[in-house]
Amino acid sequence: MQSDSAEPTYGAGIWHFATYVDRYATDGYGEPRTVLDAIELAGRVGNLSVVDLNWPFPPGGISTAEVRAALAREGLSAIAVTPEIYTGKFARGGFTHPDPAVRRDAIELVAASAEVGRELGVDYVKLWPGQDGYDYPFQADYTDLWDKSVGAVRELAQQFPDMRFAIEYKPREPRNRMVFSSLARTLLAIEDMDADNVGVLLDFGHSLYGGETPAEAARMAIRRDKLFAIDVNDNFRGWDDDMVVGSVHLLETFEFFFALRDANWDGVWQLDQFPFRENPVEAARTGIRTMRAFHRALAYLDHEELASAQSRQDALAAQSIAKRALYRALAESETA
Repeated sequence: MQSDSAEPTYGAGIWHFATYVDRYATDGYGEPRTVLDAIELAGRVGNLSVVDLNWPFPPGGISTAEVRAALAREGLSAIAVTPEIYTGKFARGGFTHPDPAVRRDAIELVAASAEVGRELGVDYVKLWPGQDGYDYPFQADYTDLWDKSVGAVRELAQQFPDMRFAIEYKPREPRNRMVFSSLARTLLAIEDMDADNVGVLLDFGHSLYGGETPAEAARMAIRRDKLFAIDVNDNFRGWDDDMVVGSVHLLETFEFFFALRDANWDGVWQLDQFPFRENPVEAARTGIRTMRAFHRALAYLDHEELASAQSRQDALAAQSIAKRALYRALAESETA
């Protein structure tokens, strides 16, 4: 059994506390909220220390000073900024838009967010170029899309050598096929960029949805020193449902955190949940309570016994060892 290590820092994307819409409820699930409203809700969670902030701060017209003051009031800090290079303006692409002026707008939007990130002291700028890709066969020159994507991120990394840029990959949505669609493709792109300050944000749900094993993906990224950040949530593998962490793939999520700890990765354990119909504060508390149980379970896990079972590739023994630790920790979390 391994001795307990320091508890992780827990975070969340500030959108966790926003108002959600979809094509059936275009008026939203709940009352509209600004980023300042969302920060106030985040402050109610407890055990939540950092947030990832969309930029420009929704719904617009909110200053960095206002956000900094709101964070201070709630005892929070900003871990990242996420520039909105995936909105309607960039429907035909951000970094890959056929119009060079729009491509330049996307790059300048990220650059402006990096300046804001400097002011807030963030750890990284998150890049999620969801509109960069294609929808139909023969629609685009794939080499051109690749070169534009790689070139844009390389330019930003060189412009801001003091900042880290974390690419969040995803198989699809909103484009049917995205340029940065898997861990392997993203690592290849980073290799082409030849920029030490560019890495990966591994979203657990995107990895599931993309047919990966998240624990394996994490080890691949860590092996190359490119795992800059993680987001955790859950889904049914058919879509990016952004459900509460551990609500479907409990054992795989525990394996994911085991992989991180076993490789001595010590970044923030961060929620990326979309509680459409749930109370956002309670959903965040539930996700953090589950992650805290994972942390305790890692201390209960008999690492030597597990290593022995894995050396024999004994699936039943290995799962029994993991479940014994996990279920003990989960039972404790529900009675605490």
